[in-house]
Amino acid sequence: MTQNIAGWIEEYLDYLQYQRNASAHTLRNYASDLRQFLYFLTHTPAGGDRAEPGLEQIDNLTIREFLGVLYQNGNRKSSVARKLASLRSFMKYLSSRGALSENPAKIVASPRLEKKLPEYLMLDSAAELVEAPDAATTIGKRDRAILELLYATGVRVSELVGLDVGDVDRAEGLVRVLGKGRKERILPYGGKAREAIEAYFCVRWELIAGRRVASRSGTGAPAGSPGSADPMFLNSRGGRLTARSVGNIVDRYVAGMAQRLKVHPHTLRHTFATHMLNAGADLRAIQELLGHESLSTTQKYTHVSTDRLMRIYQACHPRARRS
Repeated sequence: MTQNIAGWIEEYLDYLQYQRNASAHTLRNYASDLRQFLYFLTHTPAGGDRAEPGLEQIDNLTIREFLGVLYQNGNRKSSVARKLASLRSFMKYLSSRGALSENPAKIVASPRLEKKLPEYLMLDSAAELVEAPDAATTIGKRDRAILELLYATGVRVSELVGLDVGDVDRAEGLVRVLGKGRKERILPYGGKAREAIEAYFCVRWELIAGRRVASRSGTGAPAGSPGSADPMFLNSRGGRLTARSVGNIVDRYVAGMAQRLKVHPHTLRHTFATHMLNAGADLRAIQELLGHESLSTTQKYTHVSTDRLMRIYQACHPRARRS
């Protein structure tokens, strides 16, 4: 019996998870996009049921009609572009399996997106943020280590919360992270981050003690001696911090800053790359540090640097202003 589209979607998601080592975030996006396309194929505009088409009946016009519905429903261009990319990837997989003779999504043009420059902090604002936690408290020491490491290495927040104790070489000042596609990279971190991490490790046992208390009350993970596979960054109950928790931590310290800024954990990644580039770092070195597959992804930071130079030029050169 020929497999229906829903079956192919589930097979493709398994392929992404088990053969491509896609992240949970990537899997959620693909699942959402492809199931939305399936709903479009099997329902009328009024919401009634209609027969599922065969794979060979899906052509570029079908996909363009789907994109048109997305626009009508108020989806942004960036969202439509992502859903089209999901369809292209899915149908490429179907072509490789012989379920389609060609990929109809390949010839559908992507929406033209506005180029957005990455937001980043100026040097003084970055210093104010990472130094905001109260170093006299256990939570403050943990938060300082988190902020320093985000700024020192440019890691994604998902990479940061995935760190185990054994991933941090405190003697050498190196951290091992698993990036997209489970690709490993080794990153250095500097003196300020070293000091913050050492201060955190001096009190980390207090958070592990919170795990023991939670375990005795039946609400937490079992207690045990910390090992190399233990989470690097712990919450107050001794469990692994989540990406959402790190976002809340950043929000809390940003709220206390003198200048009102829109900052999230990824802003520190942009700040790391921009400050490195402005200080003369090679673009390919930044690419490797950030874990970008393509140099073109890293090149967006050159636009940030150029934009900054233009502002400085306009402000400082005596003949830059028009009369």
